[in-house]
Amino acid sequence: MAGILNKLRNLDAYPKINEDFYSRTLSGGVITLFSSVVMFLLFFSELRLYLHTVTETKLVVDTSRGETLRINFDITFPALACSILSVDAMDISGELHLDVKHDIIKRRLDSHGNTIEARQDGIGATKIENPLQKHGGRLEHKETYCGSCYGAEAEEHDCCNSCEDVREAYRKKGWGVTNPDLIDQCKREGFLQRVKDEEGEGCNIYGFLEVNKVAGNFHFAPGKSFHQAGVHVHDLLAFHKDSFNISHKINRLTFGDYFPGVVNPLDRVQWGQDTPNAMYQYFIKVVPTVYTDISGHSIHSNQFSVTEHVKSSEAGQLQSLPGVFFFYDLSPIKVTFTEEHISFLHFLTNVCAIVGGVFTVSGIIDAFIYHGQKAIKKKMEIVFFYTEGCSFRE
Repeated sequence: MAGILNKLRNLDAYPKINEDFYSRTLSGGVITLFSSVVMFLLFFSELRLYLHTVTETKLVVDTSRGETLRINFDITFPALACSILSVDAMDISGELHLDVKHDIIKRRLDSHGNTIEARQDGIGATKIENPLQKHGGRLEHKETYCGSCYGAEAEEHDCCNSCEDVREAYRKKGWGVTNPDLIDQCKREGFLQRVKDEEGEGCNIYGFLEVNKVAGNFHFAPGKSFHQAGVHVHDLLAFHKDSFNISHKINRLTFGDYFPGVVNPLDRVQWGQDTPNAMYQYFIKVVPTVYTDISGHSIHSNQFSVTEHVKSSEAGQLQSLPGVFFFYDLSPIKVTFTEEHISFLHFLTNVCAIVGGVFTVSGIIDAFIYHGQKAIKKKMEIVFFYTEGCSFRE
């Protein structure tokens, strides 16, 4: 047993120095105190990183197919009435969503931005009594109403029972409603009067669109839209106006769900219009993103970057359609964020590196100061001895 202990003693890589050879100095004490504080701070910094999660970022090719893209928006138009504002979406696959109403809420605002009324778009049309029937006579007692589409019927038995139905039938035909007062449904519902009553009001429109995950655009513009000879057109003649104020504030615009750390560059962006008509264009690059938290729950969403452009025109000269247009394209690269903890072995390695590194650097500094002081002291003694010797010989 004693032999084994002697062998272990001979393997000691850290031989102990006799205390008689130690030299304690003031500078060594200061350096020891300072290095202890540094080690303490670095240790707690490393401990904080170990206790908290870190996010690892990776870039991979997006191989997903057949998915949809959800666009959430909340936009305020302080000088554009809800009755003339419409939402359209289209993509490069040829799919069109014109005058979208589902999942969209419009909130009427007064000149001070206060809410007058909030309702889902397309709901709440004025009821009309004793309207004009398709055959020309007025609606009689217990007779089923079937209003005329004024030549825009797709089939003979089609009925247009409201002003909105007539406008929709005209849109499908690629026609514009030039004078709503000539249409019985619009006249009895007071379409033009409602537009006049909302003159000077603003509109806050919010909701979401579910579109194909391909490049496309969606826009907010006055008038009902339709396609004519392959061109996207908005019917603005019905409002009897030659200019529209498209000033707007984007309260929120996201592509997908929220995830921690996401930055949406268009949130709270505001534009004030200086000219009578303007077309605001936002060109957006959407980057698919997957965020996985520490529990393994994944959120499939998107980030985006944007550039802006404004096209202006004078009153009565509509070279471009007034409105707010968002053109989006998708990146082929997907970003993945993964929350994870630092391993205990990594933490232990860093702590050992901190202690060993600070201890070594402190030793080097202490040795430099100690030997420097000794050298200076020795030179001073030589100078003193030489001076004293010269004085003695004299």
